[in-house]
Amino acid sequence: QVPLVESGGGLVQAGGSLRLSCAASGRTFSSVVMGWFRQAPGKERDFVSAISWSGASTYYDDSVKGRFTISRDNAKNTVYLQMNSLKPEDTAVYYCAARTRYGLEKNPRLYNYWGQGTQVTVSS
Repeated sequence: QVPLVESGGGLVQAGGSLRLSCAASGRTFSSVVMGWFRQAPGKERDFVSAISWSGASTYYDDSVKGRFTISRDNAKNTVYLQMNSLKPEDTAVYYCAARTRYGLEKNPRLYNYWGQGTQVTVSS
């Protein structure tokens, strides 16, 4: 098991910034790929970003490229999502996920463990 706990969500005005954190415990955190997904009401869970076990490789959905930055600190067992220039369409519940195989995947079914989610609301 890799329990994941997200934090950092909240309400922000359009153009503002938030930083999400995801703390992992249990098995070796540095051995897994970490990803962020989001789900708006009535919609499917969508890929946002992923980062390799070393942090050297990252992958972003086109909708957030240039605005969001994923990073990880393996010493702290934590992955981050810095979100800048937020837009109302970024409003969603954001989920942290862990994948126990190599490969930065967009398909949420390829991730083994999930956090409980944190709400991000961007007002216009």
